[in-house]
Amino acid sequence: MKKQARAAALWCTVFAAALLFLNALFMPKYISEVPEGALIAEYYQEKAPHDVVFIGDCEVYENFSPDVLWREYGIPSCIRGSAQQLIWQSYYLLKETLRYETPRTVVFNVLSMQYAEPQSEAYNRLNLDGMRFSREKLDAVRASMTPEESFLSYLFPFLRYHDRWQDLKAEDFTALFHRDLVSDSGYLMNVQVRPAGEIPAARPLPDYDFAPVCWDYLNRMADLCASHGVQLVLIKAPSLYPAWYDEWEAQIESFAETHGLPYINFLEKADTVGINYAEDTYDGGLHLNLYGAEKMSHWFGAWLMENTTAQDRRGTEPFESVWAEKSAAYAARKARLEAEWGA
Repeated sequence: MKKQARAAALWCTVFAAALLFLNALFMPKYISEVPEGALIAEYYQEKAPHDVVFIGDCEVYENFSPDVLWREYGIPSCIRGSAQQLIWQSYYLLKETLRYETPRTVVFNVLSMQYAEPQSEAYNRLNLDGMRFSREKLDAVRASMTPEESFLSYLFPFLRYHDRWQDLKAEDFTALFHRDLVSDSGYLMNVQVRPAGEIPAARPLPDYDFAPVCWDYLNRMADLCASHGVQLVLIKAPSLYPAWYDEWEAQIESFAETHGLPYINFLEKADTVGINYAEDTYDGGLHLNLYGAEKMSHWFGAWLMENTTAQDRRGTEPFESVWAEKSAAYAARKARLEAEWGA
């Protein structure tokens, strides 16, 4: 009986090890293609706590530079952003983040309030595959799945990606258990310049009211921050497209006022920040490039120092050592990309 038990345990161990290996091998590495998919997982490599954590979609991970916040103001920050991050995904990411650390301020971008339902498996994967196994991940998966998706495939990604065997590349093996960071504390750098041209007219909507599910999660987010003594700041990034309607703006302003939360619409402050849509965007006004993101961070850092409990951590360990390394990596990435794109 003991031999049988040992043999069974051995086979279970071998099976588990094989499954872990296959999951790691077949999971997309998000290095040469779709780097946005690497952002959520990179948070777990952070080496020091953060006073400010950004939560949200591309309007945070494209538009703010934690390096500038550190160099100019001594604010340690990171971005937990991902492509088309839906508000329930933001909530569960925030809840998970608070298991690792308690920042002084959380900044949430409100664009995702427009989405009342899951949008696609592709975006779900970019948001959820990188999360570590946790109750928050399981809850996020349940809230996000489209009808065609399998819950089990989020626990065992090999079940979803097994057919990638024909498309495996060298990086799938070289980055099997370690890969270089694609972001700088969650900021995805882009130095290209493509000026904003003619912006499509906003199409009328049959209903401008945000869905109850979105209000539910925004309220949960506000309550969660309050229960942890964290200041929640709402923002709308200065993206010219897709449209941000006046009716949406009025609802967010009302919510912020009712709950005593700061709200900044950067569309209205673009001139004050110094955004030039002929130079500071890489895709015609949808997102800012590096130079626009650095302007945003310069302005917002000053605002954070004046309006929140953010402190200047320069000269204090472990922040000084960690951010010296981060700033060097940021400068190297900037130099490499500018040489590549002739910026």
